[in-house]
Amino acid sequence: MTTDKATIKRLPTGVPGLDEVLGGGLPEFSFNVIAGSPGCGKTTLAHQLMFALATPERPALYFTVLGEPPLKMLRYQQQFEFFDNAKVNACIRFVNLSQETASGDLQKVLTRMVAEVERHSPGLVMVDSFRSVVLAHDSGKSFIGLQEFIQQLGMLMTSWQATTFLIGEYFTEHDPNPVFTVADGLIWLRQSIDRNSVVRKMEVMKMRGQATLSGLHTFRISTTGVRVFAPPQLAGPGEAGSAVPTDNRLRMGVPGLDEMMGAGLPRGYSLLVAGPTGAGKSILAAAFLVEGARGGETGVIAAFEQRSGRSRGRVMSELIASGRVGVVDARAPALSVDEIATLLIAEVHRLKASRVVIDSLSGFELALAPTFREDFRESLSRLVSALASTGATVLMTSELEDRYDDLRFSPYGTAFLTDAIIVQRYIEVDSRLQRVIAVAKVRGSAHSNELRLFNIDDDGIQIGKMLDGYEGLLGGRPTRRVRSKSPTSGSAGG
Repeated sequence: MTTDKATIKRLPTGVPGLDEVLGGGLPEFSFNVIAGSPGCGKTTLAHQLMFALATPERPALYFTVLGEPPLKMLRYQQQFEFFDNAKVNACIRFVNLSQETASGDLQKVLTRMVAEVERHSPGLVMVDSFRSVVLAHDSGKSFIGLQEFIQQLGMLMTSWQATTFLIGEYFTEHDPNPVFTVADGLIWLRQSIDRNSVVRKMEVMKMRGQATLSGLHTFRISTTGVRVFAPPQLAGPGEAGSAVPTDNRLRMGVPGLDEMMGAGLPRGYSLLVAGPTGAGKSILAAAFLVEGARGGETGVIAAFEQRSGRSRGRVMSELIASGRVGVVDARAPALSVDEIATLLIAEVHRLKASRVVIDSLSGFELALAPTFREDFRESLSRLVSALASTGATVLMTSELEDRYDDLRFSPYGTAFLTDAIIVQRYIEVDSRLQRVIAVAKVRGSAHSNELRLFNIDDDGIQIGKMLDGYEGLLGGRPTRRVRSKSPTSGSAGG
């Protein structure tokens, strides 16, 4: 009994993120269907695949079926960066089947396709739109029925030793179409309107012979073409981000804060900085990145609070301009957590960054399409874990409404996801608002439990003395004066 198995070569699609979703690439010589409603990106995806895969050794035939001439279609496809005019009529040929399709005779369509394939011996064959062939079918004129046509086409495509695609407008996967059964792969594109946002999602419903990533994956169409955002994947055993000793500490860049945290932030930890508006969260986050740059480290920031370059500070702006701090563009509409995760992790790898800032979680949630806000907590958990698996240390800020008598760390109940928490608050002292800072948690490490006054000047955050008592209103009730003359230290945070 032989144990040899057939080896199926997997072709890189050239579509960012799609290879991961497919489980390693596109099976060579597979028969695939790209389906979805009008306008969801089927033709763009098909062209991007074709231009990536077509070579002189693997030429492509693109059959157009509708009356739309190829020149009109190409005029629009030329706007994408993946379009390579040198390949057209060299290793990519377009064949218009509109005349054969209009006759209603499927035999004529099949005969023309076979003749073109025999003439050019393609390694890639695409039919757009296959749905139009079905709709134009006239049983009174054709010698073969629709199901027989599909079966013959499927067998021919397999015998051609070509990787083939049928592109069709289908509105539901429950459409009882025999082509779905014959196909080796079925990629379904969806487009939905969520309030004022257009959300595009992709699902690989079928891909024979390999394990694909299940579920719906968001994708975006830009001038570069289609980009798919797969869920962030964790590093494997032994890779970056595995158990980090807490004695390997990072400096925060704020004088006095390292001592409060027990000698700095353990490398590889995730830190949540929570506080009300204007408390200095973004300034602390910027100081964290600037301090890393002083030590030769690179950083990445995803800033959801729209700021001018000047408001970031001169040093921070210079680091961004010089490429020592990368910025993830969070201004695109209808974002998903997977998209931000993909962009962040790609930038971390590009810069070999060791520090990452997300400023802020509140802005992050508002930047998402409404449909993605429902599971924000679960998605954020995956994001934090994926960033940690790269070995980077992550600082996130969270906007909180200061209610004076209500001590919270995050409106999303995500404080448990982080290894350390710094709280910034306002207090009323002698009819004035003053800022205080405290370290609420550093997992596995002793840290100060002091409430320290601080102020913000041109040099950033300046931490002052421990708050030893005050009189004023706390939660609407008079407070008694509290004094503490000596600093105390809290136990290891859990």
